[in-house]
Amino acid sequence: MPDDAPDVDVPFVPLERAAYVPDADALVLADLHLGRAAASNVDAPIDDGTDVRDRLAALLERTEPETVVVAGDLLHSFDRLPHGVDRDVAALESAVDDADADLVVTPGNHDTMLAEAFDGETAATYRLADGETAVCHGHEPPDGDAGRYVVGHDHPALSVDGRKLPCFLYGPGVYEGADVLMLPAFTRLAGGATVNGMHARDFQSPLVTDADAFHPAVRDDEREETLWFPPLGECRHLL
Repeated sequence: MPDDAPDVDVPFVPLERAAYVPDADALVLADLHLGRAAASNVDAPIDDGTDVRDRLAALLERTEPETVVVAGDLLHSFDRLPHGVDRDVAALESAVDDADADLVVTPGNHDTMLAEAFDGETAATYRLADGETAVCHGHEPPDGDAGRYVVGHDHPALSVDGRKLPCFLYGPGVYEGADVLMLPAFTRLAGGATVNGMHARDFQSPLVTDADAFHPAVRDDEREETLWFPPLGECRHLL
């Protein structure tokens, strides 16, 4: 069943929980949720700030982008900055700066404290250099028209043979004629929403109006390949 890619050119390269847009020389990731571990009452299995920084640094070395866009939910807590979040945001900014790239954040619903931790460029919807792609968090309708949107918000995951895997969802022409790419959560502390049985009403993003038309894709980093599945409407009962 895998390798059933959409019947259109896919204008992005799926990576480890992020996507590279070659025509815009941009790396896009979403839902970092920095501070999630510190805000939890349960000991986290990883230091989320260090983990995010190190994995981002590896992607920066691999792609050498001109621009890095965080598609919302850079932060996790709504009403305070947990201890260490300032340090984690500064480390992320340093990693992007060391890669000679520009950092932009499109605030998400969790980013109510963003101004307290990040003084860089922000935009509700950010248009990439290719002129066709707009990035936003996806919790609200985007500002302006675009040929495609890259969003986060729902933390999609696909259950395959009993394993829950972070996944991309790509829907050609699904939102007012525009393509939509939904990214998995970049933080590894997010369990993810299993999309196998989800319909449009189950998604939080208003950009998902026809879930059956979205192609799931799972990244196999060991083999350095992306496994594409048929649209959810065709494959949801087969997985």
